[in-house]
Amino acid sequence: MTFILQRITVVRTRRPEFDSVNEKLQWFAGTLGLFNLRDKDRSCFRIFIELVKMGRQHEVISSDDLANRLGLTRGTVVHHLNKLIEAGIIVNTRNRYELRVDSLHSLVDMIEDDFKKTCDELRTVAEDIDSQLGL
Repeated sequence: MTFILQRITVVRTRRPEFDSVNEKLQWFAGTLGLFNLRDKDRSCFRIFIELVKMGRQHEVISSDDLANRLGLTRGTVVHHLNKLIEAGIIVNTRNRYELRVDSLHSLVDMIEDDFKKTCDELRTVAEDIDSQLGL
């Protein structure tokens, strides 16, 4: 049996009133779980934003180029890229990274589809377990 690991994280928070695109992007990224307490300089968010910019231009970027653009170590960049790959937000093609889709709206649609598939699989297994337990 082969398992494909994908971690879908959605943090439900009250949507605040927004004054700027940056505030909207921060809420969007936070809702996708791209922030955590250990990421003091918001490296993951900064990488995500750079990939969004690159996506608008239909370009891909290497981890070295991301590190240079953002003033981060390559290790930090690779760590967060792996997190974004695991979340299904970006893809790696020949050591170049890009958003899995061409817009944030499409990204939400893709995450919703992935989540629905996961729930369908959970439901099927739950029904099977319930049946075997006589529930």
